[in-house]
Amino acid sequence: MNLTSSLLAVFVGALPLNAFAAAFQLSEHSATGLGRAFAGEAAIADSASVVASNPALMSSFKKAELSVVGTYILPDVGVSGESAPVYSSAAALDNDSIAPEALIPAIYYVTPINEKVAIGFGVFSNFGLATEFPEDYAAGQLAGISEITTVNLNASVSYQIDAHWSVGMGLNYIYAEANLVRHFGDNPLGLPAQTVAVDLEGDDSGYGWNAGLAYEINKGSRLGLHYRSKTNLTFEGDYTNQLPAALGGLSSAVLPGYLDLELPATAEFSGVHSIDTKWALNYSIVWTQWSHFESLEAYASESNTLLFSKKENFSNSFRYALGGSYQLDKNIKLRAGFAYDATPTDSNHLSISIPDSNRKWLSAGASYKVDKTSSVDMGLSIIKGDEHTFDETDNLGSIWTFSSKGDALIFSAQYNYKF
Repeated sequence: MNLTSSLLAVFVGALPLNAFAAAFQLSEHSATGLGRAFAGEAAIADSASVVASNPALMSSFKKAELSVVGTYILPDVGVSGESAPVYSSAAALDNDSIAPEALIPAIYYVTPINEKVAIGFGVFSNFGLATEFPEDYAAGQLAGISEITTVNLNASVSYQIDAHWSVGMGLNYIYAEANLVRHFGDNPLGLPAQTVAVDLEGDDSGYGWNAGLAYEINKGSRLGLHYRSKTNLTFEGDYTNQLPAALGGLSSAVLPGYLDLELPATAEFSGVHSIDTKWALNYSIVWTQWSHFESLEAYASESNTLLFSKKENFSNSFRYALGGSYQLDKNIKLRAGFAYDATPTDSNHLSISIPDSNRKWLSAGASYKVDKTSSVDMGLSIIKGDEHTFDETDNLGSIWTFSSKGDALIFSAQYNYKF
């Protein structure tokens, strides 16, 4: 097994992800960033995680640095039933825990080559989702297992143009796995609720690029701009269901199928400004190109027959973050931040399988300098999501009404070592 395969095996095994940025996007790249609600990410060079946030910032590193990150997500995501078809009940829709806990690892390394050039490498994730409902869930056609796992391998280079300007660019290899399962649920046809209606599992890999620009206003103030390209994926794998042939089913036969998915492009503008020797202010605006995510569709590989379809109709979204830091003493730095994360979902196409909403982040964190070469960072975020009430229609034309909520507690720890 080569190094790339080993890294992917480790990271995929640790990523039963649940996204807590918009839709199935992940922001949790570092503990330093989490502590300020990721405000200033494209402008602040406080760890090797700049490989993910803006490669142009690698030019500010005078020594090689390694950063290792572990982020733990404790979600509180649930749905409750408001109304159901006559053959079911609203109470049967209640489920107060549909998203699993998750551990998100990341590792970064940056090293200067000379006074102007630096290179960096990172392994992290930008997208992930996991929701799971019981096999006999009443609205099983609308929600079962929805899982997307991605691992991003990023190699970057930066160049210091002059005392103020630096640029950076990176190439990305993305490996992804997807698993989609739906059951028939309560129905008027007499089929058992746990009858598998859709089961598609597949994987794929793709490539992308990212580029950044940084402008140093003075020693304590900097502006940054970072763009990460879209990546097109086609998940190919096995498709099956347990439906009888009379309903167009496969009766557990297996056939090859595929599902196309675009991981959207993102752009971020950030700033950091020192107020004095202790205080600094930072901010970010992040744009994500979700408008290409119009529907989720699975097809049979040989016949191109439509196997599964779900209208999404997403729109481009924005995330706004404001934060600050305070240098308590020579060894301890404190951080805090607030962010507003706007959902890309269409109010007419809300879904319990991706129960997204506008979210507010309240974050705090700290760094401790252990010695001249080592430091540790901690970050904590409390996320509160809006509650929504909406209708969904299943394949039999039955209408189900839900209320959904999505909150979370996120904790991150990070170790940095300068060589």
